[in-house]
Amino acid sequence: MQEKKTITAYKKGLREVILETAMKAFQEKGIRAVKMDDIAEKLAISKRTMYEIYATKEELLYEGVKAFRERQKAKIAELSKGKDLMEILVKCYRIRVEESHGTSLAFYNDLIKYPRVLRFLNREKMHSRENFLKFFERGVLEGYFRDDINYDLAARLFDAIARYVMEQRLYSQYSIEDLFTNLSFVSLRGLCTEKGIKKLEKLL
Repeated sequence: MQEKKTITAYKKGLREVILETAMKAFQEKGIRAVKMDDIAEKLAISKRTMYEIYATKEELLYEGVKAFRERQKAKIAELSKGKDLMEILVKCYRIRVEESHGTSLAFYNDLIKYPRVLRFLNREKMHSRENFLKFFERGVLEGYFRDDINYDLAARLFDAIARYVMEQRLYSQYSIEDLFTNLSFVSLRGLCTEKGIKKLEKLL
């Protein structure tokens, strides 16, 4: 019984190591450039062990993206405690920029070729829209955002901007900072009251 528990604990630990190693390699080189065998060789484990833990590359990528999103949400939730609304917004922006550094263009190009991962990201986008609406409702109450805006429509427009960036692969031509400054923040500024604009400009 003790031996079985030891094996289970070992595989659980190995699962996390594989996930971390694979995601780092995917982000640096692109997903298609990294083979499952490459990861097994890097970790000095057998191919059989590798495939027992993660049957396919898509399963591995899916679990990695899911774990990344959970860490991201936890980080944002922690940052949001007791903070001013506009401070939260700018901190979230800076987190996104920091996360983009060191990630190859090939990773973004390859990511959309995996249906299961894409479905997960689309579900996350719907959840993000709900949070987006709550965020702006709070902003209206605090006087940062205008009260004459249809924020459901605004959320759809922000989704359209994000979709356009991915479809046109603008991330390969411009930095994340440029995309946020010239697309997201220009649009966001139009939703702000005078108080909101002053606060946003001060923080940026």
